[in-house]
Order: sequence, then structure tokens, then C-alpha cells
Amino acid sequence: MTHPAIKTAAATLGAVAAVGAGTLAWGGLVERNRFVVRHEVLPILEPGARTLTVLHLADLHLAPWQRAKQEWVRSLSDLEPDLIVNTGDNLGHDDAYEALEYTLAPFASVPGVYVNGSNDYYGPSFKNPLRYFVGPSEHRPRSVDLDTPRLEAFFQDDLGWLGLNNTARAMTIRGSRLEFFGVNDAHRGWDTLGALPGAIENMRENVEWPPGRPGQESISIGVTHAPYQRVLNSFVTNGANLILAGHTHGGQIRLPGVPPLVTNCDIPRDQAQGLSVWHHARRAAYLNVSAGLGTSIYAPVRIACRPEAVVVTLTAGDFSYS
Repeated sequence: MTHPAIKTAAATLGAVAAVGAGTLAWGGLVERNRFVVRHEVLPILEPGARTLTVLHLADLHLAPWQRAKQEWVRSLSDLEPDLIVNTGDNLGHDDAYEALEYTLAPFASVPGVYVNGSNDYYGPSFKNPLRYFVGPSEHRPRSVDLDTPRLEAFFQDDLGWLGLNNTARAMTIRGSRLEFFGVNDAHRGWDTLGALPGAIENMRENVEWPPGRPGQESISIGVTHAPYQRVLNSFVTNGANLILAGHTHGGQIRLPGVPPLVTNCDIPRDQAQGLSVWHHARRAAYLNVSAGLGTSIYAPVRIACRPEAVVVTLTAGDFSYS
């Protein structure tokens, strides 16, 4: 005859296993495809400036069979963005080039900038997901080399986007003067922060702004794939008003109502997704970290962390940080 305590324990374990299996099924089959647009409004443009709609795309990790993701991203063109900022990790499979080109084709007429993540250079590989609780993932021997020149040629030649990997560029959109500076993937140590001041100064010396308002100033936007503190500090030091980043996946597997459990970098957990303010050396900039739109094909699960694109609406107003 089975002891009642043993039966109770067995029932409890069974219930826990059932809940765990159901949660994984939800995260793997449902939530990772429940794409959402997060909206933010920032009053950082000069008084009298026209509103700018910025679409921030991050971490697509696209595989050729992910048709729902492809069609959803294409539909974002209905938002009529004025600017696209792509913070890297676009490819999630070594045969995803045509799928990515199809996905981003509707944005060919929209100005844009981009930086690369490591998954724009190397194909995905299996990693123990529990390792992320120890610290940022290690750089193991790389898997398949991706065709990064093809990717960047598509961005630059077909879409007309400007590359920001360890450099600075400028453009005028709807009358606002925008300066951009960015770094290559800091998670791999490919950021060259010491070169940024020179790149920014060179950009400023060579840019030819069209006629504008008397005394018109430019807005500075920093772009990085991985939001490591050294990068964020450098961006603030170099005068960024806004910083855009991805990489963290918002933790990817979370507990409802609490900050991400892991960040895969050294950013504080409460700033690893969403809009916040980054302070450094008595200066500050708005920081938007996107949870991104994809996952590794080896860990295709999201729990309490829906995949997102972010629309950042820039409006006129005085700079005010808190």
C-alpha cells in the first residue's frame, strides 16, 4: 500500500512537470511568434522640428522557414517610418540571405543605419542556456562563416543604409540634422572606442548640411549591438542624446513583472530591455534596448518576453533627463 506522503509528493512532482512542459510549449510554439510593437516618445528634437518616426529593429536571427516573422516585419512598413535603425544579429541560419532580403525589401526607400552583431558574421551554434546565468557567453570556436559582404552590400546598395561599425555618419531627415556613431559587436570585443572621437570629428568636418534654421544644432544618436557599459559610457562622453541597442533578447526567458534574469553582457538587469536613461560623468542620454525579434534556432523559446520591434517617436522639446 502506497504511503499518502509518497502519493502526495508524486502528484506534486507530476503537477510541476506538467506546468513546466506547458510553459515550454507556450514559449516555443506561441509566445516567440507573438510579435509586438513597443512605442516610445522622446522630446529631443529642436523646438519647431517636425516629428520623426524611428523604427528600431534588433536580433531577427532569421531562418528561411520563419514565414510569420518575415511577413510581420514586412508589415511594419505600414507605420511609415522616417528612419530605420538596425542593431544587428539579422541572420539566424547560413541560408537566410534571400529570406532577409525579402523581409526588409519594403524599407528600400527609407533612410537607415546599421551595426553588426556576431551573428552577421558567424552562423549559430548550440550553447548550454544555463551558462548565461554565470555570465556573458564565451567565444567558442566559430561555426559557419556567413557571407557578410553580401549582407552589407544589400544594406548599403539595395536599401541605401549607412554602416556604423566603428565609424560616424550624418544625414538630414525632415529638416533635422542627425549625427550617428556606432561600434561593431562589443560582445566580441570588436568595438574600437578609441577611434570614435576621430571618426566623429572627421564626419563633422566633412558633412555638408543643407540650409536650415539659424543656429540649428544636430542630434547625436549612438548605435551598438551589445550594450556594454564601456560602450554606453563612451557614447555619452561623445555627446549622444539617444542610444539604441539590442543583443540582450530582454532576457528571453523571464518571470512576469521582474527584470530580466540574464543580460549576456554587463548592463544592469533593470536596463536590459526598454527605455531608460544612461548616466555617466555628469552627462546622460536616453537608452533604448530592444528585446529583439528572434531567438537562436537552438533555443527557440520566449517566456514572459514577447519579441518586439520598437517605434521611437522623436518630437521637439527641451532636453530633460531624470
